[in-house]
Amino acid sequence: MKITISEPKLPNSGALVIGVLKGGTLLSTGKQLDKASKGALSKAIKGSRFTGGRGQWLDVIAPAGIGADRVLMAGIGEAKTIKRETMENVAGSDLQRLAGSGVKTISIVCDPVKGAKVDAALGAASLAYGARLASYRFDKYRTKLKATDKPSVTAVNVLAKGSAAARKEFKSLDAIASGVFMTRDLVSEPANVLYPESMAKECRTLAKLGVKVEVLNEARMAKLGMGALLGVGQGSRRESQLVVMRWQGAGARTKPVAFVGKGVTFDTGGISLKPGPGMEMMKWDMGGAGAVVGLMKALAGRKAKANVIGVVGLVENMPDGNAQRPGDIVTSMSGQTIEILNTDAEGRLVLADALWYTQDRFKPQFMVNLATLTGAIIISLGHEHAGLFSNDDKLCRQLSEAGEEVDEKVWRLPLTDAYDKKINCAIADMKNIGGRDAGSITAAQFLQRYVNKVPWAHLDIAGTAWADKGKPTVPKGGTGWGVRMLDRLVANHYEGGK
Repeated sequence: MKITISEPKLPNSGALVIGVLKGGTLLSTGKQLDKASKGALSKAIKGSRFTGGRGQWLDVIAPAGIGADRVLMAGIGEAKTIKRETMENVAGSDLQRLAGSGVKTISIVCDPVKGAKVDAALGAASLAYGARLASYRFDKYRTKLKATDKPSVTAVNVLAKGSAAARKEFKSLDAIASGVFMTRDLVSEPANVLYPESMAKECRTLAKLGVKVEVLNEARMAKLGMGALLGVGQGSRRESQLVVMRWQGAGARTKPVAFVGKGVTFDTGGISLKPGPGMEMMKWDMGGAGAVVGLMKALAGRKAKANVIGVVGLVENMPDGNAQRPGDIVTSMSGQTIEILNTDAEGRLVLADALWYTQDRFKPQFMVNLATLTGAIIISLGHEHAGLFSNDDKLCRQLSEAGEEVDEKVWRLPLTDAYDKKINCAIADMKNIGGRDAGSITAAQFLQRYVNKVPWAHLDIAGTAWADKGKPTVPKGGTGWGVRMLDRLVANHYEGGK
């Protein structure tokens, strides 16, 4: 889909979208159109329940005196509440509403609004960004789509004064969207297509953006002593991989920040086999790794002025004659031993070695890991928030604020000695599960034993990596959750020597 930003010139065809403030107040272009249509817009407002509240829509078809085929009035609420997210959602919603309508082009007017929390350039760029995020589809395997089931919209044009400045703002946002799309693609791929080696190959494509990519095979990981990660994958015919991605956007002396992702490309549960119904969804158990890969693409694409490390542990958890068994004891790279009580608690084993390797080799300012780690987090938080666990209040606060800015919200849960004791073990240093109670917390406590006191946060994204119901800028399926939030974290606090 072609997305452009240009100077205001009302179209002679297609759909035209205008913003309306709460109370039904038309902005400058709306007033112009109302006059040209001899009051058709204001009459439509008066004859409806449309008040200009955020999320409301009123569609006027073929209004007289206006070149556009239809005018969509989008409620944007009170001026003082208008921010980037408002603009993104307006554009995303109008694209979703019109995608299959037969309309080929959408023009979105960005009128200046006094008192809004976003300037004209960023407002226009945010509209284009919202349309871009909402345009995502994963149709590559659908060979018999009817023409009527395919989107009709081929172009979105944002109309704004000072369009050159808006296009400059959008360039970076477009790079972030590309990272989000890469994550959505990876999460959506079936496991016969996306497995450790093929995902590592996808990571290598980032080299064209300047990302240095290194892939560790099983032999190299065995030499490093990564018995926790390797134990998970030993039941699969697919070789496990550890991928290291490095973006050098700041000076050589600037310590990097690090992001680590769980990449279980398919999770049967291993010998502790999952129930059959719903197992097909375990293709997205690599959502944490997918987010890290997409983040690296976003940061490199917009030339972020930061040094960033991305590490993903890629395995397939399968039950064959060589598979890890309940009762096995493995030795992690840290030297700590783990008794395996349940082979379906595998993601924490992958992360244990990936986290230890990252802190040991790169000495980062902080580490953030992402993982579709526990079903328990969905019971706790549903699909609205990701679980946040951290040993550092400052990092926790930065993540929460970044999440609020991009509508990828988190909720902090506790880490205490009382919970940590639940994973103590009589015959090894620890066991890989702590029992039914507080399952998400004990999983996080397990991970904390591998961060070696580096500032760290764990994001349990089991409830947010996939969506059965879409949002304005997030279609159903793989969400790409985490890319936007972590990009904002870096942009807000860790670029240019911050």
